Amino acid sequence: MEQSSKWPYFPVFLRLRGRRVLVVGGGEVAARKLRLLAKTDARLEVVARELNEELTQASRDGVISHVAADFDATQLDGCLLVIAATDDAALNRSVAAAADARGIAVNVVDDPLPSSFVTPSIVDRHPLLIAIATGGQAPVLGRRLREKIETMLPAAYGRLAGFMGARRARVQAALPQADRRGLWENFLDGPGAEAVLSGAEAAADAELQRLLDGDARRGEVYLVGAGPGDPDLLTFRALRLMQQCDVVLYDALLPQAILDLVRRDAERIYVGKRRARHTLAQDQINAELVRLAREGKRVLRLKGGDPFVFGRGGEEIQELAAAGIAFQVVPGITAANGCAAYAGIPLTHRDHAQACVFVTGHQRADGTLALHWDALARPGQTVVIYMGLNTLPNLCDQLITHGLPADWPAAVVEQGTSPEQRVIVSTLRDLPAAVIAADVKGPSLVIVGSVVTLREQLRWRDRV
Repeated sequence: MEQSSKWPYFPVFLRLRGRRVLVVGGGEVAARKLRLLAKTDARLEVVARELNEELTQASRDGVISHVAADFDATQLDGCLLVIAATDDAALNRSVAAAADARGIAVNVVDDPLPSSFVTPSIVDRHPLLIAIATGGQAPVLGRRLREKIETMLPAAYGRLAGFMGARRARVQAALPQADRRGLWENFLDGPGAEAVLSGAEAAADAELQRLLDGDARRGEVYLVGAGPGDPDLLTFRALRLMQQCDVVLYDALLPQAILDLVRRDAERIYVGKRRARHTLAQDQINAELVRLAREGKRVLRLKGGDPFVFGRGGEEIQELAAAGIAFQVVPGITAANGCAAYAGIPLTHRDHAQACVFVTGHQRADGTLALHWDALARPGQTVVIYMGLNTLPNLCDQLITHGLPADWPAAVVEQGTSPEQRVIVSTLRDLPAAVIAADVKGPSLVIVGSVVTLREQLRWRDRV
């Protein structure tokens, strides 16, 4: 069907401070509209014989003025806006006709034909507001788009808008109009905006002053945890930084589905480490982060899991701090949390485990494992072993030797959270042989503890 090229409504934002806004109706529909209107400084009046519980409380609190009467057209005098929100369609249209006759903007809820304005779906990041309207034709679509934008726009964007507004005069006094836009674009593209979003306002002010002084844009490093593999487990903040970086240094084991979410034109540098195969040594990675940031680039250091859980993130930011490079750290869901949850194995449970211990099964150069076996071989706790597949026979033997029963529950989760996830449940005595029989070769996590016995009840993902 051909659509008219003319807009049915003109999008505007109205200043309502001190102005009368009348809502006719005292039920849930009216309450929904008043929840939004109450965010303004309008003088809100409600005409209805009776109010529902929510609006009754709003009247007691002084949020609204209640006119306990039937609607009369004279009640419209002096109003800027009117909303008809009763369950009587004929009354709503009577309100609309009376408002139109007085030149007052009116909205009839769920009835666009007599309405002179519609209320949009709103994304609230005060003072930043985003309004979405479909001309009254598809309000459900408008709400669905609002939900999508809500997930893409951090709550702190309101703080960013407020920061910039509070410093407009400072920038206007320092720069001619032709140069202001470029400065603000550099601020938004650099560490200044990120400092505001993370709550570091003093650092943001320092960055703004540096730009006002004419310094070139500084680089920054984003140390981001990508989680255990499922892209749906990325945090909003991780996704935002992935989509604004200039270059990404990424590890092994990151699935292509996550790498596909990185900004398309970002330079990609693979720095992955696998057992006995290192593309770059850690000190080379550290140096590369510093070099790229000094070139003024926004550098994404993308790691599987969480950067601070066996991810060498601490080593990398030590180097950045020593070099004076701006950086931020975005936690990710570590493999223990993600893989255990997707396997249906709770890490703690009041009947099974009151503590949880994370250790690495990575062996020393001489082939030994330097772990506190007496502390690990205890009931009443869960032990999660990262990088333990290659040393699994030794791990199981040591835990038995130091006190755990040979039939103590244990499991291996291979490629956890991915569509290829496999879970091998066994005992300490039999797990190494079960892993060999299953030909487990992918990235794996070992979970030891009586919580493993709960998997049969809680294996939710197998039923999805």
